[in-house]
Amino acid sequence: MQPLQSTTGYSELSAGTGAPFVSALLVAAGNSTRMGGGNKQFLQLDGASVLLRSILAFEACALIREIVLAVRSCDVDEVRAMVRRAGVQKVSAVVPGGATRQESVFAAAACASGDCAYFAIHDGARPLVSEKVLEDTLCAAFQCGAAATGVRVKDTVKVVSPDGYITATPDRSTLWAVHTPQVFRKDLYLHAAKTVPDSAAFTDDCRLLEAAGVPVRMVEGSYENIKITTPEDVCIAEGILRGRRQSV
Repeated sequence: MQPLQSTTGYSELSAGTGAPFVSALLVAAGNSTRMGGGNKQFLQLDGASVLLRSILAFEACALIREIVLAVRSCDVDEVRAMVRRAGVQKVSAVVPGGATRQESVFAAAACASGDCAYFAIHDGARPLVSEKVLEDTLCAAFQCGAAATGVRVKDTVKVVSPDGYITATPDRSTLWAVHTPQVFRKDLYLHAAKTVPDSAAFTDDCRLLEAAGVPVRMVEGSYENIKITTPEDVCIAEGILRGRRQSV
């Protein structure tokens, strides 16, 4: 099965009443250890915080019906205040995250609306996700039940042994770097979460579905959809935003 480069049907879905109920689960409960201090979710990028930019991307998407945020316990009140100040309408809950990424996703999923049919799971630290990437991934999931966005790996990748020696060179044409959003039918995701051993330890939602035997469709995404992890990523993100302003 070939990765999807684009999908169709978004305009029809957004204009009509046939779109399923999608709950966006934004996870922002990490400790930002590789950022060198402070919470990366509150770093400013061209006048808006990393987390707020992620929220606003989902707020603007007509296919998203609600947004649930999982953040550090110490940040809950600050994030709620930020959402109010920004006039965000779709955030239905801000909840404390867990000790692992999956525990944070589980906490957000538990607070989603009972009407929810699909979860759109996204890292709060990916603030530059575009409308097209979000729409394409959602529509692919509507077709297949499970979809994720990502990009083709540019570099040659080596498998290295614990003692530092190259043991294999995978075929680069088969390798992708997976991003978020990752969108799953609610029943498929909850089944995987309940039945896969050690599900709370998974660092990638696709891997959880794969372990449950659910095929996940890869959607061609954007190299601009970077994750803010280190100080260098902030510089890159600011450069991308400057480029977007200049192209308007």
